[in-house]
Amino acid sequence: MEDELCLIINNISVVYHEVIQVLKGVSLQVKKGDIVALLGSNGAGKTTTLRAISGLLKPENGKVTDGSIVFDGKSIHNQPPEEITKLGIIQVLEGRMPFKHLTVEENLRVGTATRGGKFFKEDIELVYYYFPRLKELRKRSAGYLSGGELQMLAIGRALMAHPKLLLLDEPSLGLAPLLVREIFEIIKKINEEQKTTIILVEQNANMALNIATYGYVMENGRIVLEGKAKDLKENPDVKESYLGTTKGGLEEAYKDLKAYKRRKRWL
Repeated sequence: MEDELCLIINNISVVYHEVIQVLKGVSLQVKKGDIVALLGSNGAGKTTTLRAISGLLKPENGKVTDGSIVFDGKSIHNQPPEEITKLGIIQVLEGRMPFKHLTVEENLRVGTATRGGKFFKEDIELVYYYFPRLKELRKRSAGYLSGGELQMLAIGRALMAHPKLLLLDEPSLGLAPLLVREIFEIIKKINEEQKTTIILVEQNANMALNIATYGYVMENGRIVLEGKAKDLKENPDVKESYLGTTKGGLEEAYKDLKAYKRRKRWL
């Protein structure tokens, strides 16, 4: 069913080192086949939300202390990351982090580890279809790739794992505008052609909302705004604080933006 829910996060709180609370009652839902954008400034809790889904809180002494995370009807919060990846949840980490001494194609093969290392030619050809540049560079050591090529490699490696839910953390980070546009066009194409459900954490709100179906805005560990992506793009508060324009449509420096009143879901 088109509107079937893939992921339900219900009122979760996340604490690091049993002291530092980062998420405070976060709830969101993701429909199968959608791209959901998670927006907010640094420190808002976006990456922590992804780590709560993928199980990567554990290596950093974090845990979900309240609430629940359900994927395809199965409770997954605080489960080991290796068990979560077996369910088809694959996170592309911020910073890309390839195996620098392996070639591009060897790095892509690493993506099959979650499926027992089974490698099929059609898998890698699919990656090369979306990222022709990687095919050109397939014998080059990953340590010699540019930032844009590394981002392509990171997403390509994730595709090798046959993700049901793909978690992308700041794919535009450090990339030139033309490369950002290219990467986002490919993400949209993957979603449309492979029907891959995607959660996109991104500070480039304009680019994220251009390809997303639905969006959430986070501040200080809470969801403060949500809606269809096209509606969020026209929301005056989102325009002012995340799209770099005032309510009159004029560009304005981010540091000079005035605070705005918004609906607070936790009240």
